Amino acid sequence: MRTTGARRSLAWLPVAWCLTRLVLLLFVLKVYVFPGPDVTSDVSVIYQGWYDVLRTGTFPQNDVTWQYPPAAALAILSPGLLPSLPYATAFYVLVCVTDLAVLALLAYAGRRPGRSLRGAWVWVAGVPLLGPTVYARYDVMVTAVAVAALLAGARHPKVMGALAAFGALLKVWPAMLLLAARRPASWVSALVTGIAVTGVFTLVMPGAFAFLTFQRDRGTEVESLGALVFHVARHFGWEGEVRLNYGSIEFLGPYVSEVSTGALFLTGAAFGWLVLWRLLARNFEEHTVADAAFVAVLMFTTTSRVISPQYMVWLVGLAAVCLYFPGSRMRLPVGLVLVACFVTVLEFPLYFGNVVASDGLGLTLLFLRNGLLVAAALLAARALWRATVPRTAPAAVPAQPTTRTDETPVST
Repeated sequence: MRTTGARRSLAWLPVAWCLTRLVLLLFVLKVYVFPGPDVTSDVSVIYQGWYDVLRTGTFPQNDVTWQYPPAAALAILSPGLLPSLPYATAFYVLVCVTDLAVLALLAYAGRRPGRSLRGAWVWVAGVPLLGPTVYARYDVMVTAVAVAALLAGARHPKVMGALAAFGALLKVWPAMLLLAARRPASWVSALVTGIAVTGVFTLVMPGAFAFLTFQRDRGTEVESLGALVFHVARHFGWEGEVRLNYGSIEFLGPYVSEVSTGALFLTGAAFGWLVLWRLLARNFEEHTVADAAFVAVLMFTTTSRVISPQYMVWLVGLAAVCLYFPGSRMRLPVGLVLVACFVTVLEFPLYFGNVVASDGLGLTLLFLRNGLLVAAALLAARALWRATVPRTAPAAVPAQPTTRTDETPVST
């Protein structure tokens, strides 16, 4: 019965993938126009502009919207592999191929004994829930590297370390995949890979680390958890404004710096919790590395000053690897993240105008999406802690000494 069910599930995976991805391609190629702001302009305008600069052998050092580690240049330059196609079309094709490669990895791995195809289904269902934005950013490419690293982790720790380091040089967050890695080979491989790739970019292309300054100067983006303060405050006379700043729509005005600092404090608290967990964790299972990575990225995404819609694809990829392991404790948080993905496509791009206006619908969608992420983060952290940190046994109460006497008291 299980074998027959697994075969049917495997047979339907490519069908579901083809249907959903065809819809995404039709939207990004503008055969059909998705409601809301045009999500493809990042590729056709911003990415292509970076492409023209990167081809000259230097990074966009004077462009504050370039906020990515040096290996991101490879993703931006990749459409050059398909010179017969316009830049934007070539980019969408490569993202689609990468998407298919992730499915192939999850489906192939999920057929092994003691594994599950649930992870592949999470990927097939989760990506289209984010709408066309997911194909109009390079985050699917980064997530593919992270998925490959986690799937390789159990058998090939060196490969995992190398891929995690390379992913971190694409977009930083894959460094958190190493949080629960216990074999020194993973860390050594990551260190060697990171130094080697960084060294090459530093020597070959000037401005490899200009992105650090641009990231530091970002404010509070309108979709973030901290932004809820200003969405509500606008209804009570707050005198700030919403404006395009550092490549995203942000709040600017009184108390914004304080809220941004508060977000950084929450991120620091999340990091402190993760360090404490790592020091106390003892019960490591085969799925712990994936579970810990999912928890870490979920916590950092939720507390970030910026929660762009494409960030959700990171969580979908990590969630898929978690459920590839039948013993993962992350099923409920994964379900909440998938619901949050659907709400995300509603708040951007469908009703983004309402979000920017801070009206009732925009506030409802943001509170719902961010509330789902907070709930998922808390539940995931609790599940990880309870599964890995041994409970302290209560101290034994010393037995009270008993006094026996053979003498019978004499009443007077």
